[in-house]
Amino acid sequence: MSKLFQALLSGMFFTFIMDFFLFLGIKRNYIDFYGVHVYYNILFADHQNFFVFFFFAFIIGYLVIYANIKTALITIGLLFILSFATLIPPIGKALGEMMLMKKNVMLTTDKFSYHGDIYYNGRKTVTFYDYDLKKLLNLDKNKIKGQY
Repeated sequence: MSKLFQALLSGMFFTFIMDFFLFLGIKRNYIDFYGVHVYYNILFADHQNFFVFFFFAFIIGYLVIYANIKTALITIGLLFILSFATLIPPIGKALGEMMLMKKNVMLTTDKFSYHGDIYYNGRKTVTFYDYDLKKLLNLDKNKIKGQY
């Protein structure tokens, strides 16, 4: 097995572990906090950016295989600390809000108009907090008019 292939595989392995903890923190501290019903696997698969994943996989793989041990340990250690930081509730919630929440949105269906925040835009439903009702709603995407 060539060193280039080893670098890619090891980079993908470490990046996958970091992504796991990044999305775990978002799931625990944002999704569960707001009561959104979505499984971890769907959250991970729908919001995984493969360009960012492979970018970090190449960099981490290069560091693991080609760079000196001290540089690799410091860099990878800092990246792991950053990914584990989402397990701290305020950080995980803030990152989840940056990634998933859309504030002050107007949604309309055939019968009703809603004004509030989109907490999660899922595959089939939109989890929406309505300001007037002061309630969390799960709206069917097929019934919502316009963009959201």
